[in-house]
Amino acid sequence: MGRLVLNHSTNIEGLIPILQKLALDNNIKTITPAAISRARGRSSQLIIRLSVKTINGYKAIARKGKTAQEVFISTELSKDELKEIIDLYNKK
Repeated sequence: MGRLVLNHSTNIEGLIPILQKLALDNNIKTITPAAISRARGRSSQLIIRLSVKTINGYKAIARKGKTAQEVFISTELSKDELKEIIDLYNKK
C-alpha cells in the first residue's frame, strides 16, 4: 500500500480521492501531487495521463478544464501496468 503526500494546499478538484484509491495498490510506493499550471486545451472531465519516466517511477499529468497538475508516482510497475491501473480510475 502506497502513501499519498499532501504537501500542497491546492489541488485539482476531484484529484485527491482518485489518488487515494490509486495509493491502495501494493505496487505503488508514493504519490506526490506537484505543480499546478494552465493548459491551452480544455478537458471536460478529470483525466490522468502518464508522461515521462523518472528515476524511481513516473510523472503523470492530471487535467481538468484549463488546469493541469503534475503527479509523481513512485513504483516498480512498468509503464503499461501503471497505465492500466490509472485507466480504471479515468473511466469512473
